[in-house]
Amino acid sequence: MEYKVKIDEFEGPLDLLLHLIKEANIDIYDIKISDITEQYLDYIKAMEALNLSIASEYLVMAAELIEIKSRSLLPSKDGDDVDEFEEDPKEALIKRLVDYKHYKEITATFKELEQERNQIFTKLPSNINEYREDNTPRETRSISLLLEAFASFLERHEYQKPLHTKVTTKEVSVSERISKIRNILATSKEINFEALFDEWTREYVVATFLAILQMAKEQEITIEQNDSFDHIYIKLRGRA
Repeated sequence: MEYKVKIDEFEGPLDLLLHLIKEANIDIYDIKISDITEQYLDYIKAMEALNLSIASEYLVMAAELIEIKSRSLLPSKDGDDVDEFEEDPKEALIKRLVDYKHYKEITATFKELEQERNQIFTKLPSNINEYREDNTPRETRSISLLLEAFASFLERHEYQKPLHTKVTTKEVSVSERISKIRNILATSKEINFEALFDEWTREYVVATFLAILQMAKEQEITIEQNDSFDHIYIKLRGRA
């Protein structure tokens, strides 16, 4: 039998035995120890002829095969001397070959699955909040916008400092300011939020802001801002 010796192709003596069985086109359970031993030893000799370093595990398997072959050639002993619980070396070898073949097939399957998994590319988690629909009620946003605008308005006019006001008995009510703002918006398409504070007294500023806040809560007006930090405009709801 001609051998092409490539020891790197085998992962051990069991792998070599499976290769020889496959080459002989026989079933594992039908192997003849004498034939497989001769083929195995011929392979080892071919490795030696090529000055290849033979791993000790291959030599151990060669010794096992020679022992099994020797036992098969010896005449069987009488029944009294035979240990019925002693495992047949040939059957033990066949079991090892079957188990090894099974594990090798599973390993091949795992390698295929690994290759398939390597073709899958994953993406790191990202923040998707910017794609979520803003379900915040419009009324709440409008009021928040008013509060921010009013705070900015006061800061620019240094409203935190005491106002220079004259002592007067005139009172400014919220209802009066609501009526006045309605009249303004009835004739104007829209008006700048800060333009409604045309007087600079504490009572007037507070009443005006409360009036705008009340009209926003009752959804009588709409509050619009084109860009962040831009001017805020107020107009009657429903007006184009």
